[in-house]
Amino acid sequence: MIWFYEAVGSIRAFMELGGNVLWAIMFVLFLMWTFILERLWFLYRVYPVRKEVVLSAWENRAETTSWFAKRIREGLISEASLALKRNVGLIKVLIAVCPLLGLLGTVTGMITVFDVMTYSGGGNARAMADGVSMATVPTMAGMVAALSGVYFGTWLEHKAQTETEKLEDLMQHH
Repeated sequence: MIWFYEAVGSIRAFMELGGNVLWAIMFVLFLMWTFILERLWFLYRVYPVRKEVVLSAWENRAETTSWFAKRIREGLISEASLALKRNVGLIKVLIAVCPLLGLLGTVTGMITVFDVMTYSGGGNARAMADGVSMATVPTMAGMVAALSGVYFGTWLEHKAQTETEKLEDLMQHH
């Protein structure tokens, strides 16, 4: 249990080192990974069941070649595609927000450095170092947070497109 307290202490020290912007980056990172995990759950647990329901509904139709049947097919495929792509755009937005929050941390850290220079005349190196760390740590954290989601955001988008195409191929006219 001591390792838990040490981990919490390390996280707390890191958050203090980077300033308040790190809390926003942490929140966005948590939100992004919540949506990524939800999409993975959907793809591997929920969607296979939905796909079977859609395929059985299509296979149970008596006729599949009329204009109306083709529109029903398009509707079923479109609903499945929308379900597959849900929240993928939001994940990509959250990925893009992380480096911007890092840049905000850079700006606020540099403002801290300039405040120290104003009050101390540039002679207090320790106080300036705190501002520099507040400028560089959020930048690094924002980039790492974004990079942690880039692969999954792209993969989820590709997987949704591939699954939609597979469903189209499976829903043939009979």
